[in-house]
Amino acid sequence: MNNPIYIQEEPDKPHEACGVFGAYDFDGGDIASSIYYGLLALQHRGQESCGIAVSDTEGPKGRVLSLKDMGLVNEAFHAEDLGRLRGNIGVGHVRYSTAGSSTRENAQPLVINYVKGTLGLAHNGNLINTPELRRELAHTGAIFQTTIDSEIIAYLVARERLNSKSAEEAVGRAMCKIKGAYSLVIMSPRKLIGARDPFGFKPLCIGKRDNTYFITSETCALDTVGAEFVRDVLPGEIVTISPKKGIVSDMSHALKPEETARCVFEYIYFSRPDSYIDGVSVYNSRILAGKYLAMDSPVEADMVVGVPESGNCAAMGYSLQSGIPYGTAFVKNAYIGRTFIKPQQKSRESSVQVKLNAIRESVSGKRIIMIDDSIVRGTTSDRIVRMLREAGAKEVHMRVSSPPFLWPCYFGTDVPAREQLIAYNRSEQEICRMIGADSLGYLREERLHELVNHLGICKGCFTGNYPMEPPTEDIRGDFEV
Repeated sequence: MNNPIYIQEEPDKPHEACGVFGAYDFDGGDIASSIYYGLLALQHRGQESCGIAVSDTEGPKGRVLSLKDMGLVNEAFHAEDLGRLRGNIGVGHVRYSTAGSSTRENAQPLVINYVKGTLGLAHNGNLINTPELRRELAHTGAIFQTTIDSEIIAYLVARERLNSKSAEEAVGRAMCKIKGAYSLVIMSPRKLIGARDPFGFKPLCIGKRDNTYFITSETCALDTVGAEFVRDVLPGEIVTISPKKGIVSDMSHALKPEETARCVFEYIYFSRPDSYIDGVSVYNSRILAGKYLAMDSPVEADMVVGVPESGNCAAMGYSLQSGIPYGTAFVKNAYIGRTFIKPQQKSRESSVQVKLNAIRESVSGKRIIMIDDSIVRGTTSDRIVRMLREAGAKEVHMRVSSPPFLWPCYFGTDVPAREQLIAYNRSEQEICRMIGADSLGYLREERLHELVNHLGICKGCFTGNYPMEPPTEDIRGDFEV
């Protein structure tokens, strides 16, 4: 019998690159299980591959134990695996690929053995000068094992360490050469290091539980391991955590606050609603988005519903502002991940209905306002609208809690080329007809700053105005190894 072929459905959502998690127990306790639970909390940031690397700071210098595999965290690791990962310092990673193919070789953390010892590195983000740096390193003898830009960072840190007094100084020197989005967690033999790019594209924060310190992508992961939030790693900051000095900060790469450019989609879609990013509640940001939609794109209706899970908070906000009751219109199959056996074209099964189904009793005979966080290609919105109509909805009005995508993203979000975006060269009315809705409204672009308490944000995928010059070469495919 042939093995089944698993096909990845073309997503109609932007996807985040990765989630990172680091831990250091100053008392010497094993931390693999804490990293495992931290990665479970970050699973929404990447479902293609995952990994954990640990070391014992009192053991042989440079000895790192690691395990990486494809798939979800609870599929890749078992109790006996975690029992073998003995060490009190470590890093973990969950991955969704935006550059480099989905293979086990590209799973992180990356572990580099070099003359000064060992580095374990986990990276969230995307570099925009990868081709240039890759050629430079290759011409000086570097041999690449992966097709991901994270390996570029690991090589640069290892090389700079040869001329630096410390691992954190080497990280700072590497930051002078790399351009783009990155939040890093790096394990050296005796230190846990976190670094965030000067624009602050990707989130990073610090937590503490008893005598164990954590650095991770989101505060929800700190909650999962019972740690208290200490503070965010600031844009451009390098933090070094060690028993001798505690938390040491280097802000020499920081920009002015008004020059920072956080990815606004962390607040709209990527991050879990129970997280705080740079002091702003993700949940509150989404409630606000819904309220602004109700203020700017009102319509008479009987019920407001969200496309689960990401549209639910904005739908609640719309309901609160408009006074129209909030309801549930869909059941989501919780056991379907991003990858599944896609129904054959001739079969009657819909790949959308495998994941979602409308509740007829809830929507029949009603005028429905349906809230979703985004429309990328428009490949699923029409099917979800049709699903509501077939369940008996009298009208379907779609509201989107982000502006229309008009430009690609180069900083770790897989918003594709302009020609693949439904909003490119189309009016709102044309898009509305294409998806079969009675009306369509997007969040106004000027509302974005209000969602995040006027922090600096990147709006490049909506406006085409990026915080730095976009790359002139393709950075989102594979590179030869």
